[in-house]
Amino acid sequence: MVTVSGIVLAGGRSARFGRDKLAEPIDGLPMLHRAVLGVVRACEEVVVVTAFDGPEPSLPDGVKVTVVRDAVPDGGPLVGAAAGLASAAGEIALLVGGDMPDLRPSVLRELVRVAVEDPVEAVVLHDDESFRPLPCALRIDRAREAAEERLTAGDRSLYALLNSLRLAMIDEATWRALDPEGRTLHDVDEPGDLRERPGG
Repeated sequence: MVTVSGIVLAGGRSARFGRDKLAEPIDGLPMLHRAVLGVVRACEEVVVVTAFDGPEPSLPDGVKVTVVRDAVPDGGPLVGAAAGLASAAGEIALLVGGDMPDLRPSVLRELVRVAVEDPVEAVVLHDDESFRPLPCALRIDRAREAAEERLTAGDRSLYALLNSLRLAMIDEATWRALDPEGRTLHDVDEPGDLRERPGG
């Protein structure tokens, strides 16, 4: 049986939000709690990656979470992904953002299914004419190598990582059948994004 690690990126500075967005309550739970509780339903372990020098995050009760830190300050999402991949014990990683409060486990499981069954190194969701970098599924061994290669080359974006891997895209009709409102892709950058949550 393939083991799956959930990696939640929680190292951002919330500059556009104006305060710690991951602590922002949504339907009675901090945003980060919602992301962790969404991903844990599709994996065997959860790794939360926090800022190099940030405070310890508040985490939901009853969920075993490993907390790791970015290797350098303000390194961007690829630095966080590399830290999570280095700590993950599974064969497949589900990489998500801590600012994604409405992840649908059925969509995450579909990402894993394709990653397990297809000879690829990463799986993403098609959206409009391109794809979203989060959430995605990664084959951990290869993604670890590729992340270090990209960082050494000076890249800091998840697109750089994903474009360096053999990639499969789940078409929008397929994943929308599991998540008609597209809630899985909703992330929060500024307060107005909370009012625009699909179905929220």
